[in-house]
This record gives sequence, structure tokens and C-alpha cells, in this order.
Amino acid sequence: MYETFEPERALALAKRLKIHYTPKHGSWLTEIELSALTIQCLNRRIASIEELQGQVSTWECECNKAQKSVVWQFTTEQARGELKHLYPQIWSRY
Repeated sequence: MYETFEPERALALAKRLKIHYTPKHGSWLTEIELSALTIQCLNRRIASIEELQGQVSTWECECNKAQKSVVWQFTTEQARGELKHLYPQIWSRY
């Protein structure tokens, strides 16, 4: 940002950023969660950051109370067979 903006503006913008790192191999879980958040909560205009934080917090609490889980379609052995070409060093010992 310092290459694009004046130092004062870049610092002000940097202070507003909140970076959340996602795992390299679990990013699809994050994508599913963000998609659900977008469809169920962010499908309307939200006037302020405070309102956004409140809406997201409420949505998060409701989702956590529901305790929905993933119904896996593969057994561990099926998944190992399907993913062997992606992770040959890891799965070769199985």
C-alpha cells in the first residue's frame, strides 16, 4: 500500500485491515463457510460496520447452535485410493 498511497493514507488503511490466514489445504472449508455466510447473511445492504459485525455475529451464533455436520461420502480407504495421485508420498505407506 505504501507504493500506491501516501504514507499517512497507507498507514490508516493498514490499520483497518484484519488479515485471517487460512490453511493451504483446508481453504475449501473456508470457501464453503464464506459462501453460506454470503447467501444467508450478507444478501442485503448493510449500512455500517457495526451493523455488519452484529449481523455476522448473530449468524455465527445461530450456525454454532445448529451444530450441523458434514456427511462424508467416502470412507477413509476410498479417499486414500482417490487421492493417491495427489499425495503419493503420504499415502504410499498405506
